[in-house]
Amino acid sequence: VQLVESGGGLVQAGGSLRLSCAASVHTFSSYAMGWFREFPGKDREFVAAINWSGSTTDYAASVKGRFTISRDDARNTVYLQMNSLELEDTAVYYCAAEPVRGLYPPRSGVEYDHWGQGTQVTVSS
Repeated sequence: VQLVESGGGLVQAGGSLRLSCAASVHTFSSYAMGWFREFPGKDREFVAAINWSGSTTDYAASVKGRFTISRDDARNTVYLQMNSLELEDTAVYYCAAEPVRGLYPPRSGVEYDHWGQGTQVTVSS
């Protein structure tokens, strides 16, 4: 499984970005997908996740109401729409995939076996 993120960049506080993660896998619809972020010198933290069917999503408290995760199985792609961006959202964002078909998607990084290379998001004042 290869995951390729895109859509990162520089944005002013209060602005929006949409991250995309394209997966090269034949059975994308069987995968739970997650987004994580990493701050300099800190561990990777959970941002959002969506289960294999798209019926359940989960968000970190810090992004709930501002970020939206979605998936397009026809395009083998998961998205992270980020609105009302704050300086504290500056980080490298990673997508992750795991072939699990549970109701709730995993929110721990150790539960994901496949990771993208990351995309930088920088929010300026």
